[in-house]
Order: sequence, then structure tokens, then C-alpha cells
Amino acid sequence: MSFVFKPALREQVGLLIGLAGSSGAGKTYSALRLASGIAGDKPFCVIDTEAGRAKHYADLFKFDHGDLKPPFRPQAYAEAIAAADAAGYPVIVVDSMSHVWAGDGGVLDWHEDELDRMAGDDWKKREAVKMAAWIKPKMWHKAMVQRLLQIRAHLILCFRAEERIEMVRGDEGKMKIIPKVTPTGLSGWVPICEKNLPYELTCSMLLTADAPGFPKPIKLQEQHKAMFPLDQPISEESGKRVAAWATGGKAPAQVLSAGNTNLTTIAKTVAAFDKIGVPLSELEFILADGGGPV
Repeated sequence: MSFVFKPALREQVGLLIGLAGSSGAGKTYSALRLASGIAGDKPFCVIDTEAGRAKHYADLFKFDHGDLKPPFRPQAYAEAIAAADAAGYPVIVVDSMSHVWAGDGGVLDWHEDELDRMAGDDWKKREAVKMAAWIKPKMWHKAMVQRLLQIRAHLILCFRAEERIEMVRGDEGKMKIIPKVTPTGLSGWVPICEKNLPYELTCSMLLTADAPGFPKPIKLQEQHKAMFPLDQPISEESGKRVAAWATGGKAPAQVLSAGNTNLTTIAKTVAAFDKIGVPLSELEFILADGGGPV
């Protein structure tokens, strides 16, 4: 069978979006707002590992709910997500993806189970086989991620985040405690997941309790920035922009906050849209405080 090429079109693109945050950061509420905006008048689904916590929002959003119970093996996540995709849901929210890594029966627990199987209480042997004990759980976790990449629906994955610190030697030679610096963390807050997973996603963002719902990018590429203005909380409007872009629509309207609606900003934005072929007549600059078109 010959391999066929055809012109690339952006149509029916499923996005994988990660939202990580501590308690009180608004990750579940933000995920449901985002999903509601993407799904429009269709119901979406929530795969809930938090003992039904998502149902607290049942009066605010239209969604179908499914409980995923321990053990939180990668296979169980992959099967639940595949079942939701086969059912035709336009958006699948998973709250929380952290359990597959650090929950009851997740990858970390599975590693311990493998150590018990391979070495028992022989602590010297346990140290010797520690790396080998990672093979099976990490293999299945990788298989789960590859399965997620094949899903047709939009996936919104919620992660818990934890605050981490480290000790470093300062300029004066004294040891001091600072927020831990990691590739997927911001200000010491790190998503609880396999370290590479946030980069497998289309985009991933950190939410913090001091500004619930406001995205702080971990991974946010240029073509997706207009969907998630950093000076506004993630909302149904964000979801509408995602849906329009994913179905082949033109670049979403650039949203300007009231403090940024000056002539220089507008001129630069118009020039950027003109460069990609979007006529001025199709642009709407909407003030975040509810004003009309500029």
C-alpha cells in the first residue's frame, strides 16, 4: 500500500489541555467552564477519581459523570477515556490525572509492588533492582499516554500540584531555602505527575490559589495563546475559542484588557492578523470589562 500525502488542514483537531493547581486554585471549576464552552449545547463527561467531587458542580454545568475507583492503574485510565471517546463525547474531563502517578495503586505504588515481588524484605537486593522495578509501571504509563494522543475528543486533564523547596548556597556562602526550580513547575509549584507528561499535552497551565482560574503557562505555544489570555480566568469563552480554532476556524479574536487597549497594542495586533491573512473587518477587539468593539 502506497503512502499518501495531501494538503494539511486544521480540522477536527483534538486538544489535550492540562490544568494543574493546589487546593483552592480553581482547577476543577476552570476545567468545567472550559469544557462547557467547547461542548456548546452538547453534554460532556467527567471521569472523577475524587470520590464524586465533580458532582458538586452538577447544578452549574451539563455533564455526564463516571467514577474511576482505585487501583488507579494506567490501564484503567486508558480504558475509561477510550470508553468516553467511543461514546461520542466532544470533551472529556479527567479529575484528577495525578492519581495515576501518586494515587492508590498508581505508578508509584506499582513500583513498590514490583520491589516487593522482586526482592521482598531484602533491602540490599531492593536497592539493586530499584531501576528494574520501574520497567512495567512506566511501560504501561507510556502506553496510556500514547493512547491519549489518539483520542478524537478534546481532553482536559486536571492535576494536583504541590509546593516544593530546595536548599542552595547563596552568594555569601550561606545555605538558603528557595522554591524548587523544575521544567514543569512555576514558583515552586509542581504538577503531581510523570515529569514529561505536561509536555506531551497540547498546552498545560498552572493555577494558583492567590489567583484562582488565571492561567500561568507551563506549555503554551504561539498558535494557542489567543485562547487563554493571561489576564483573564479560564472561562466558557476560552472554550469557545478552542472549539472554533480546532474545527478549522480563523484565529480567535484577540482579547485586550482595559489596561492594554492603547493604539500601539491595537496596531501591533492588527498587523499580526493582517500578516496571516485575516482582514480588519473580521477582527473584534473586546474589552475585558464588557465594553463594545474598539
